[in-house]
Amino acid sequence: MTANSPTPQSPTPQAPPAAEPNLQTSQMGRQIRNLVLVLAAVALSVALFLGLQTGSSTGSLAAMAKSAVPLETALANGKPTLMEFYADWCTSCQAMAKDMSDLKQEYGQQVNFVMLNVDNNKWLPEMLHYQVEAIPHFTFLDIKGEPIASTIGEQPRPIMTANLQALAVAEPLPYVQQRGRISQVEPSLMPSAGEDPRSHGAQVMPASE
Repeated sequence: MTANSPTPQSPTPQAPPAAEPNLQTSQMGRQIRNLVLVLAAVALSVALFLGLQTGSSTGSLAAMAKSAVPLETALANGKPTLMEFYADWCTSCQAMAKDMSDLKQEYGQQVNFVMLNVDNNKWLPEMLHYQVEAIPHFTFLDIKGEPIASTIGEQPRPIMTANLQALAVAEPLPYVQQRGRISQVEPSLMPSAGEDPRSHGAQVMPASE
């Protein structure tokens, strides 16, 4: 090679290709992730909706009251009775609704499930007779309609189950005079002694012997 010979030129490095495929892949990944999140949110919303619908149709106070045995029927059909005094606004009653619905499914053939709404003036005589001052108030009646025990306030399911099992076979109830979390009945709903029990009066008084 002579001194005048041109020096060989090294190849000019080529610029890396544009990262368009990577950008497209990243955008597609974000779209897929967003789609998955949307689908998951929709599925969760549907599950919650169905859950609420199921609860409201099978384990709500309204559903229980609608399917309850009328008091007159319960007192005449020769079966023992669980009578519940309740109100729609009673949080303890609401908390027990699902358990009570399940128990009714289990023991409804052996025991009458009666529900009396304390907001209905029709049941003021019964409220006076059974000395209902707080709810939920459960009164257990034998096959003759005679009261044998009561529990007041929110009750654990095992206690209600044990009492219903005993009631169904005419055995002594293992849990009586139990007290749990209650909702106080408004004094204005309760008849006072000497008043017409179907009118509004003061706090309930014990029934005379």
